[in-house]
Amino acid sequence: MFRRKGGKKTPKISTASLPDIVFMLLFFFMVATVMRESEQLVNIKYPKATELQKLEKKSLVSYIYVGPPTTKYKEKYGTAPRIQLNDAIADDVKEIRTFIQNERAAKPEKLQNKMTTSLKVDQDTKMGIITDIKKELRKVGALKINYSAAQRVGKL
Repeated sequence: MFRRKGGKKTPKISTASLPDIVFMLLFFFMVATVMRESEQLVNIKYPKATELQKLEKKSLVSYIYVGPPTTKYKEKYGTAPRIQLNDAIADDVKEIRTFIQNERAAKPEKLQNKMTTSLKVDQDTKMGIITDIKKELRKVGALKINYSAAQRVGKL
């Protein structure tokens, strides 16, 4: 009476909802993933700072990179600090004007005056090139400037 019947097996797992789960995960990662905007062509060792603030709206930030070219581009550009705008190294500081104008044109008109220019500069770069960049930004009316830095740990 209390005997088990030996022929029972565990039922198979239903895979009917598997495609729904896969597409839901795919959609989540497509929405949550941030694509890298540009390839870094210059080496940057960030200066250290203590009073740092995070940028609020990164979609309104234009990045200008300044530093010596990476080893891949040293033969072409040398070892002197160079200016990188998006995915290209600028030949002249005056190219910053067209870069900022193009960045503004890509944004809605209401947000154009809220744009910030972030300077990501190698700590060993001379101040003369930074001054030239700031003069060009002033000429084009890009007065909100941010300097990127790394968090300093401890005292000097």
